[in-house]
Amino acid sequence: MVQSILSSFEKLSYNLFTAPYQLNIVGVRNRNMISNKFNDQVVVLYKDDADAWVVHVFTATTLPGVYWLRNPMNKNGTAILMEGQYKDSHQIGLHRGKYSALIQKSAVKVLRDNDRNGFANVKALTTETGYFGINIHRADAAFTSLKIGKYSAGCQVFANPKEFELFMQLANNHKKLHGNSFTYTLLSQEGM
Repeated sequence: MVQSILSSFEKLSYNLFTAPYQLNIVGVRNRNMISNKFNDQVVVLYKDDADAWVVHVFTATTLPGVYWLRNPMNKNGTAILMEGQYKDSHQIGLHRGKYSALIQKSAVKVLRDNDRNGFANVKALTTETGYFGINIHRADAAFTSLKIGKYSAGCQVFANPKEFELFMQLANNHKKLHGNSFTYTLLSQEGM
């Protein structure tokens, strides 16, 4: 997986951070997009003091849940983050004012799915760039979630709260060493 990500970054001329403990946060969207399932991954890779890659792979979703696909909050449709690299797009803050997560701090590009059929359409024609609250957070606080449900209206969401806790430990370490700014990259498994 690491080699595929590194090759994709090189092919797409994306920034790759190699300073010790500076996080590369990469969402990998599964080619089999199953509605309401956590079948994507968030991969965190960074160099350690010995200049070796350290890799963590977390179960997540990069797509909204069926509830929000059928009931968009926005009249233009439900937001689906587009593949790409979003430099300095996130920072540690409070998700919906409740708990620490990575919250959006600069513009990202989303597709708008407005057919309300409950299936994510990553070939939607309408796109928007801006601030939409596309955060990186967890689902349930205590248990691993099996269904996305209302947990994602476009955010990148971890299924397992313990994995998210580790992710936030890594993010807080990054913040101490490199500041409160994080780049998020979303790749498609199909394109890797």
